[in-house]
Amino acid sequence: MKNVTAQSERGKNPRLRAIFKHSTPYLYLAPTLILMIVLLAVPIFMVIKYSFYDNVIINKNPVLVGLENYKTILSDVRFHKAVKNTLYFVGVSVVGHLIIGMSFSLLLNNRVFGPKTKGIFRVIYALPWMFTGAVIAILWQMMLNPNGVINYLLSVTGISSTKIAWLSDRSYALGAVTFMNIWAGYPFFMVSILAGLQGISEDLYEAASIDGANVFQQFFHVTIPQLKPILISLLTLDFVWTIFQFDLIWITTGGGPVYATETLSTYIYKQGFSRFQYSLASATAGLVLLACTIIAIFYARQQKEGV
Repeated sequence: MKNVTAQSERGKNPRLRAIFKHSTPYLYLAPTLILMIVLLAVPIFMVIKYSFYDNVIINKNPVLVGLENYKTILSDVRFHKAVKNTLYFVGVSVVGHLIIGMSFSLLLNNRVFGPKTKGIFRVIYALPWMFTGAVIAILWQMMLNPNGVINYLLSVTGISSTKIAWLSDRSYALGAVTFMNIWAGYPFFMVSILAGLQGISEDLYEAASIDGANVFQQFFHVTIPQLKPILISLLTLDFVWTIFQFDLIWITTGGGPVYATETLSTYIYKQGFSRFQYSLASATAGLVLLACTIIAIFYARQQKEGV
């Protein structure tokens, strides 16, 4: 009876009815918002807070040191090395993902191959995307072993007769890890760009062809402009994801040899869980968070302009 009475009163009162109407969407969003606050906002706040203290977690009474942790990190030679390796790793990986993904998507979008052939190639090209980072790391670790398949193929073809330690040599380790990441990540670009290509109207290509545009001119003046929103989103997201790539590097090289493949993700892990310098690890994570926030703002503005 009480529920019936309350509902009737709410129906009679326009103000209560309006409040209930406007609060209903937030009630549906409440579980997700609570999870985001607990699992995302609170940890980020704690990391930022720890970066301004010394000896957090280990020391029950940490001392407020302000920006000293950031000064220590910015003056660390290993941090400079990690930043340099990260820029190389991220830059080459993103460009590689874009070039290979675009090439395969154009290949699968043409009319030369039949539907069955395209289906087979789509499965083959998308295979790297189906493996986890740990599986990819172990697979390539065995293949790049001095006695592995890669060195065997190089010796058989006469390209190189020496057994190269791809993951143990400072000259090759970073390039080898970057190649693994490119191989593992290009299917996401391929699938996304392929979906964008299939959404481009054929009338645009016919009009360009009538105007005398060749294949390359059509690609740069029709395909690329139509794919611009998708490409910006892919490049932005891939940049952020690649910065946080950890398992592939950690399993294969652990940041070595002699910090040759040390990136910001492995640097933060070692600072926190190997050297127990949680404050310095938090300060480094804060700097990475700042860089990713700037990228996220750029991404949000691009998405807003595209609406």
